[in-house]
Amino acid sequence: MRCAVFAATRRGVESAIRLKDGLASDVVDIFLKNGREAKVPAKRFSSLADAVAKSFHRYDALIFFMAAGIAVRMIAPHLKSKLTDPAVLAADEQGRHVISLLSGHVGGGNELTRRVADCLGGTPIITTATDVSEMTAPDALAAELGLRPVPKPMIQVMNGALLEGKAVSYAVDEALARRDFFETALSKRGIPFVRMSASDALAAAELTVFITADGGVRSERLLSLVPRRLIAGMGCRRGVPKEALKAALSDACARIGQDLSAVSTIASASVKKDEAGLLDLAAELGVEARFFEIEELQKKIEAYGLEESPFVRSRIGAGNVSEAAALCCVQQGRIALAKTKWEKATVALVWEK
Repeated sequence: MRCAVFAATRRGVESAIRLKDGLASDVVDIFLKNGREAKVPAKRFSSLADAVAKSFHRYDALIFFMAAGIAVRMIAPHLKSKLTDPAVLAADEQGRHVISLLSGHVGGGNELTRRVADCLGGTPIITTATDVSEMTAPDALAAELGLRPVPKPMIQVMNGALLEGKAVSYAVDEALARRDFFETALSKRGIPFVRMSASDALAAAELTVFITADGGVRSERLLSLVPRRLIAGMGCRRGVPKEALKAALSDACARIGQDLSAVSTIASASVKKDEAGLLDLAAELGVEARFFEIEELQKKIEAYGLEESPFVRSRIGAGNVSEAAALCCVQQGRIALAKTKWEKATVALVWEK
């Protein structure tokens, strides 16, 4: 995830630095007010409200080391939907209590709260009813497995039914291309399920969570969980063979609990459009390969505030290929794996929101 961390006091800054060290596999940008000293690089602002407004759609999560009330007032003007808003956390300046404020399930806020609290030795404060009752909410499961719950009103219906002790069944579309992956995931979590067709799901008499590629399968008793597109942004040296690129991409997918079958698109810079390894890998996986001009990459770099490599910029004209190219493929995206280097390739993974 890409996390924007805001701190106001000296102790808050110290906690932010500890968190940056602890979340080494994530992108953590620390935001400090002008004049506040820090022992690590930080982004500066004169107005917290302006900094939050600019960061709200740039980052997957916003973390405030300050009073929860301040965080609430800062994010309030920007709230749109639980399906697209970033996760928002608030913690005291010493990290003793970490509160999940927004997008606990679909945005991954509750799980991030647990991770942040673990990093800081604090207590996670999670108020979502299903979590408090130690139940697996369908929308939380969707976030874990790269699925999009539709329609939105049925999320509340399903979670409400679970809390009232009503039966909620799980089913997997027998026509789903990645059926085996999702059935294995359900089995590992101890969730009983059946296979059925879309027509059978529509006729189901009980409340059913249906994993399907068809988001149009809807009824008053059905919540569909639809696989999101997973975009792989890739950069590589000239002449890297397909096998090396495939190994890097496979490892990248494994790091987020997925496999190669989840990838829907491979994206890179236009200077790589004749790169045989990338083209051969896309062909083997049966996915689209897309290549973007430097100007398009630069727009995404600026829009999301992506970190750039001076070396890469000097070679191709844009300092970030993998993340920027992946984000070029979606209208809104959440970074599942920040750009990660292998020996001969760089990979970033982005979920389409």
